[in-house]
Amino acid sequence: MPTVSLEPDETLHVLVPSGPLGTAVEALSPRVRAHRVGPGDGPPTGDATGAQVWVPWSGGEPLPAPEFFQALPRLGLVQLTTAGAERFVGRLPEGLVLCNARGAHTPSTAEWAMAAMLAAQRGIPFFVREQDAGRWSTTTHRSLVGARVLMVGAGDIGRRIGRMLAGFDVELTYVARTARDDVRAMAELPDLLPHADVVVLIVPMTPETTGMVDAGFLAAMRDGALLVNAARGVLVDTHALLAELSAGRLRAALDVTDPEPLPPGHPLWAAPGLLLTPHVGGEVPATGGRAAAAVTDQLSRVLAGEPLVNVVDRY
Repeated sequence: MPTVSLEPDETLHVLVPSGPLGTAVEALSPRVRAHRVGPGDGPPTGDATGAQVWVPWSGGEPLPAPEFFQALPRLGLVQLTTAGAERFVGRLPEGLVLCNARGAHTPSTAEWAMAAMLAAQRGIPFFVREQDAGRWSTTTHRSLVGARVLMVGAGDIGRRIGRMLAGFDVELTYVARTARDDVRAMAELPDLLPHADVVVLIVPMTPETTGMVDAGFLAAMRDGALLVNAARGVLVDTHALLAELSAGRLRAALDVTDPEPLPPGHPLWAAPGLLLTPHVGGEVPATGGRAAAAVTDQLSRVLAGEPLVNVVDRY
């Protein structure tokens, strides 16, 4: 089974994407040495070729060429700074362990989902536009209090959103791939969607979830319902969503889109009933520190010879 093992006094070499993260990992122990490697830098050279751990950059850059991995004969662990791992799953060389930073973006992403639901329900985007135009427009919008919320995803972030919703007296239903005590199965969605005022997407991107929000899914939602996507843009059929928004039948709050980034002139920019942010749901000042803590915790386990946590895949 692939692993990262060190001799008692052996140095742990770690490839990092930034100077601050390098400083954080080297503060763990005199046995840790960081080597900064960014996108486009090419294969590592010198002492960096002895790296046992690679912490990739968190942007949307493609994976390095095979030569990158060929230059790292001792590489055993790829440790992400994000929870999302779809860019790496099934695409790494044999003999590696892939781990994510589960929890690093949980508070901020859940906070975005709450902010988006409240803003969309209370008509905040409308009032901001009216403020810009200098108009005192007194209109009544919807409320989150007492709403029926369907949470598609019952993982770490979905549960955190659920706890945040507790003070709003919502009727909350969780849906996930596997049914359990307080979670309904995905197969039940057609029966659940017509009753939800708000549908929140917070599932990982997989072959099963990609495109799951298609024309049929949207048609099953009740008139005036709000779709909130805090997951990945490709979960939603953009053309089908545009049709519903343009007709004024549904509303949406999106932090992610397909395509992404959204190009100038794309019809989503002008779609009615849409609150749109540019994939910033997880980005707050504390996120970097939480991601660094996830990395350093994992490296501490390597140094101590303890089992790895948050393992996503093994090759």
